[in-house]
Amino acid sequence: MEAVRLILTSRRALAGGAETAEIMTEVWQAQALAQAIGSRLAVSGPPELRGEALGLTELAGRGCGVLDPPELDTADLRAAQLTELDDARETLICLGGLLGEVGIALVGMASGAADETTYWQCMEAIDAADESRDRVLEMLRKLAAREEVLRESGSENSPTGV
Repeated sequence: MEAVRLILTSRRALAGGAETAEIMTEVWQAQALAQAIGSRLAVSGPPELRGEALGLTELAGRGCGVLDPPELDTADLRAAQLTELDDARETLICLGGLLGEVGIALVGMASGAADETTYWQCMEAIDAADESRDRVLEMLRKLAAREEVLRESGSENSPTGV
């Protein structure tokens, strides 16, 4: 499935989560999807993005690692459904929005946490989501700079897809 569609599915699922367990599952899903997208960009994305994409993969992996892994069937794992990443710019814009929403959801969960373990999981996951979003924003800046250079050199149609 195409990356943007998966991100939009994650955003809807995160917004629809009512209970802590559901929200934690969606946060984990979002981080796993960010990890998969980072990995895809690191391997076959524009050369300017590869270092930051690798960093995104590591940070999103840390975001998954600080949370208890949800019990998901392989068919329900959105990251495993990633087959296409057509437009790197659009994907990164959508992913940045998802990671921002993840941070907001985690702040809400942390403020209402019933136990210290959940609170600290949320705090560590907030850090990972925030740092992942910073990587996404840096990749968007690098794509914009790349497109500007291509535009100035006379190459009107620069591919940003993978």
